[in-house]
Amino acid sequence: QVQLVESGGGLVQAGGSLRLSCAASGSILSINIMGWYRAAPGKQREWAAAITSSGITNYAASVKGRFTISRDNAKNTVYLQMNSLKPEDTAVYYCYVGNGVRPFKSWDYWGQGTQVTVSS
Repeated sequence: QVQLVESGGGLVQAGGSLRLSCAASGSILSINIMGWYRAAPGKQREWAAAITSSGITNYAASVKGRFTISRDNAKNTVYLQMNSLKPEDTAVYYCYVGNGVRPFKSWDYWGQGTQVTVSS
């Protein structure tokens, strides 16, 4: 089992920035992929970004150029730096991890989510 704890969400004005963090604990030795999905009100969950244990990153078109994903393997933590935020970025952001070699969007465990609200 892996436990994921997210932090860093909040309310920000359009054009502002936030940084999300997600710390993993438990059975972490097999973790390869760490990433983020988001769920906006009334919409399906949308994949946002992911990073492998070797640092290869991938982004959804909707966030590319504005969001940056990074990780600290020593702290078992993944970060999502979100810049130039737009009202349409408003969502609950969920951290996830995937074990072993697998597609970027594939997950084994989820966090509880953190709310990001962008006001216009």
